[in-house]
Amino acid sequence: MNQSKEVVTNPDLERRTRRQFSAAEKQRLLAEAEALPHGDKGAWLRRNGLYAGQLSTWRKTLAEEGVNGLTPRATGRKPKDSRDRRIEQLERELARQTKRTRIAEDLVDLQKKFFALVEEAQSESSR
Repeated sequence: MNQSKEVVTNPDLERRTRRQFSAAEKQRLLAEAEALPHGDKGAWLRRNGLYAGQLSTWRKTLAEEGVNGLTPRATGRKPKDSRDRRIEQLERELARQTKRTRIAEDLVDLQKKFFALVEEAQSESSR
């Protein structure tokens, strides 16, 4: 019963990407939405694949920051500054050196105890 598993790719199931609108597109869509008569906005939103929340966010951003606020921003985690990377490297090195120092101090303490025991044993044997 040796069954081979075939990988079937379905073009309908391709990974979708999120739509991004330029500042000009956002302004045009906002103007269109404002020009609509009462009651037609829901159908217009469905036709354009938009949500009312998007329009209200765009309106608020436009009012607060102007046209520059509507430009798409880079998403994701911001790249680390070279100074931050250097600080992290130094912190790791410091932690490593601190651990080595602690081990060395523990070894010195152990040697002291060992020599104290050896001296005690020698003084008892010499009696």
